[in-house]
Amino acid sequence: MASASLQFFAFILALFGVFGDITATLLPNWKVNADVGSNIITAITQMQGLWMDCTWYSTGMFSCTLKYSVLSLPIYIQAARTTMVLSCMLSAFGICISTVGMKCTKLGGDTDSKSHACFAGGVCFILAGIFGLVPTSWYTREIISNFLDQAIPESSKHEPGGAVYTGFISAGFLLIAGVIFCTSCFKKQQGAWIYSSKQHHFPSTEHESNAGYNLQDYV
Repeated sequence: MASASLQFFAFILALFGVFGDITATLLPNWKVNADVGSNIITAITQMQGLWMDCTWYSTGMFSCTLKYSVLSLPIYIQAARTTMVLSCMLSAFGICISTVGMKCTKLGGDTDSKSHACFAGGVCFILAGIFGLVPTSWYTREIISNFLDQAIPESSKHEPGGAVYTGFISAGFLLIAGVIFCTSCFKKQQGAWIYSSKQHHFPSTEHESNAGYNLQDYV
């Protein structure tokens, strides 16, 4: 019962991780630059994401421009696009597999099949967390290095936006959920193996004791 509750808790964490992963991939505020200027009326906020760049004016106007050209983008943005999409796909695939392998569901067939499905779902969550953690770390490193570079003007410097923090938290949720799923299935398989080995060992011992008893009868 405790293992089933732990798997359910891991499944909830994985759901938050999937939704956060998709949200971070689509949000345009991976890095933000607030340029107030000489007048607060002309203040603007520039946001750059993986798929579009947006500008928000203090007057309430909001405009976005899609990044159509892939080859013109920096290498870290191209890598972030690829890895974040892979992370979303793996996490969604892990949700489907772990639903079959959870103890609280009636899907997946026998115990061994559910255990294997549970382990496969945990591996998908761990891979999704790694794929989500790599681009956010790389993107943050690029933002910090550009911000500390004295050759870059202040108007061109950015800070990490909300999408980066969402990606970090989502990757953490997915990693924790994957470890819980894999650990619970591993303990379950280990216990079943020990029980089966003892079950095969006892008849041989009983057979040897019966054989000794029969020899004593003949004596």
